[in-house]
Amino acid sequence: MKLYRLVPTAADNDPNWLGGKSHGEVLVAARTAGDARVVAAERELDFMEIDAVPAEDKTTKMASVFRNEKLYTVIEVNNGKQYHHRGVIAGSISVDTIISTQV
Repeated sequence: MKLYRLVPTAADNDPNWLGGKSHGEVLVAARTAGDARVVAAERELDFMEIDAVPAEDKTTKMASVFRNEKLYTVIEVNNGKQYHHRGVIAGSISVDTIISTQV
């Protein structure tokens, strides 16, 4: 696995955020740059994990801000280390992007 930096590139008032928010810079160990986006997106809360809309059997993983090239860029970090586990190495990915109806 290689190390990748996901860095927000859009301004906070950019309309591409669509009500989402930046998680800041995140470091992930992944197979490719595309896989790095998927790894980061997997850490976000999904509609299927809580009692929230849109509906049963509908996932929101494809709507992650990490998967949008207009919001985040991916930079390979060559630090000479080998990573054996795929996942987030550093950074904070908040889970308050979805509001539960269980309140």
